[in-house]
Amino acid sequence: MGGPSSEREISLKSGNAAFEALKNAGYDAVAMDAVGNIEEKILSEGISVAFIALHGRFGEDGAIQSILEKMGIPYTGSGPEASAKALDKEASRRIFKNNGIFVPNCTILYRNYSVDKFIDDVALKFPLVVKPACEGSSIGLSIVDNKKDLASAIAQAFHYDEKVLVEEYIPGKEITVGILEDKPLPVIQIVPKNKYYDFHAKYTKGMTEYVVPAKIDEKEYKAAQKAGLDAHLVLGCSGFSRVDMIIDQGHRPVVLEVNTIPGLTETSLLPKAAAACGINFTQLCEKLIGLAYEKNKVLEKEV
Repeated sequence: MGGPSSEREISLKSGNAAFEALKNAGYDAVAMDAVGNIEEKILSEGISVAFIALHGRFGEDGAIQSILEKMGIPYTGSGPEASAKALDKEASRRIFKNNGIFVPNCTILYRNYSVDKFIDDVALKFPLVVKPACEGSSIGLSIVDNKKDLASAIAQAFHYDEKVLVEEYIPGKEITVGILEDKPLPVIQIVPKNKYYDFHAKYTKGMTEYVVPAKIDEKEYKAAQKAGLDAHLVLGCSGFSRVDMIIDQGHRPVVLEVNTIPGLTETSLLPKAAAACGINFTQLCEKLIGLAYEKNKVLEKEV
């Protein structure tokens, strides 16, 4: 948990919640902050399985997974390649589009691109969503209503990444679908008190209502679960993930991103969805460890 990413504080909350749950369930668990020489820390603890609660870079880009694979230690969640594809919104969206999964129209900006030229020529309609390509938790994200505010939003996103997405804002119902053991969990509807579901709405108590199961019609519900599972599978994810999307005004699920290590506190969205199926937080943590061992057995057979 923890680690060097911009989502460090959120990761520490996830890690501590999982650590306490596993410890209370009788596991010989150790909490490890993934900074400094992590290989040395892992070796010194002599762990038999790694429960990864690292959000963002180093945790969701495949880096820690590659280290653990090299060390021969089973770990929770997706492998290095699927993790890297999911964190990079440009790469994942290309895969989604090629597989018939709806995604927002967007333009990718690189640091050497002329922002002024882009703003002069921008073809997408306002409002626009501006965000770093490889960050989560709405970090560096802005929603802009006019050209005047676009330059500062792009500059803010470039503060976190070398690559920035400028995409159409899709009005509709904001939802998320958790995936567990390659099956979709109940759909959660996200209802922010403010106009947009941004970082403030996400992490300020009382600023957002979460409805489980989502109050959407049956056709939309099934389509959302299918889109969530399809997005998880086409990236090659395993174990669990959470897929964020919007049901647009044409009743279609539009996929925004796949989180390979979503929030893992008792009040986070994946645990909420699991709880709606009768799986409490401790049982969820135990299940993820069981899946880590199962995946490891499959990998050993393949080798």
